[in-house]
Amino acid sequence: MNDTSELFSYSGDELESFETAVNWKAYWSAQIAPYIGQDVLELGAGLGATARTLAGHPVRRWLGLEPDPAMCDVVRQRTRTMPFPAGYEIRCGTSETLDSAELFDTVLYIDVLEHIEDDRGELDRVAALLRPGGHVVVVAPAHQWLYTDFDRKIGHFRRYNAAMLKAIVPAGLTVCRMRYLDSVGMLASLGNKLVLRSDSPKASQIRLWDSVMVRLSRWIDPLAGYQLGKSIVCVLSKPAAS
Repeated sequence: MNDTSELFSYSGDELESFETAVNWKAYWSAQIAPYIGQDVLELGAGLGATARTLAGHPVRRWLGLEPDPAMCDVVRQRTRTMPFPAGYEIRCGTSETLDSAELFDTVLYIDVLEHIEDDRGELDRVAALLRPGGHVVVVAPAHQWLYTDFDRKIGHFRRYNAAMLKAIVPAGLTVCRMRYLDSVGMLASLGNKLVLRSDSPKASQIRLWDSVMVRLSRWIDPLAGYQLGKSIVCVLSKPAAS
């Protein structure tokens, strides 16, 4: 396994800013809950927020990979006082540092794939680590026309639409869920891009979005057929062994 001691140093602060977005976490986590298997690989573990959001799922093992050593240290400290999934392990690294013998039922990219320049190569790599019947789950910011200075500031190479994600599906995997979330938030993001032009959301704006807009979106999104939203959920499946 490669040395990861100098892999990456994260300089943004949006992870801390969005930690309090409890309604949003409840929304996207409900969308992906049916696809969480026994052995989970989470790419870009950050501060452990995704693992803690999904801590109630009965998993056997949860491996969080995070390229920033300082963040890994924070997560290790948090595991002593906060609820994490059963069998949780934080490891400093990326998909490139994994042993090919490590296999998983679920691979998670929660607001992570857009940070990876070679997203096609990334998905090809993890597809080989997926057991038959397993799933790759992507939650990502949607629509390149919503790309702003904030995206650039926090290291987003792109925002996705359904066609972009379908174009990078690895051989042997198929799309079993593709839907947009947060239609009300999409309108707010468009307003910010056209009018406010803020390069980072304020804490008060995050609270308003999470407490009001996300709740409205949970009612409106199904009525719109999940065709509108500022985030996209894509679930890829690997056929079960015959």
